[in-house]
Amino acid sequence: MYAVVKTGGKQYKVSVGEKLKVEQIPADVDSQIVLEEVLMIADGEQVSVGAPLVAGATVKATVVAHGRGEKVRIFKMRRRKHYQKHQGHRQNYTEIRIDAISK
Repeated sequence: MYAVVKTGGKQYKVSVGEKLKVEQIPADVDSQIVLEEVLMIADGEQVSVGAPLVAGATVKATVVAHGRGEKVRIFKMRRRKHYQKHQGHRQNYTEIRIDAISK
């Protein structure tokens, strides 16, 4: 059984017991969260696709950790104009563990 959920402006295919890193969620570590934007649920041959959301479907997860991703380096340059700009970015994330998928 798996589901497709939307969180942080992105879509993720999740199944029970799976860990994944999503955009930062304001929740404490070891707290339970409920993802209510479920776009699709598949249980064997039965597939429920929402328009846009599956009615009454939820995914329960536990917050495992918070962290920051790898540094992305940005370098901008205009040739022959004496312009160079160095910049870096580290995106915050929340690691969650999927506990249950309910219809």
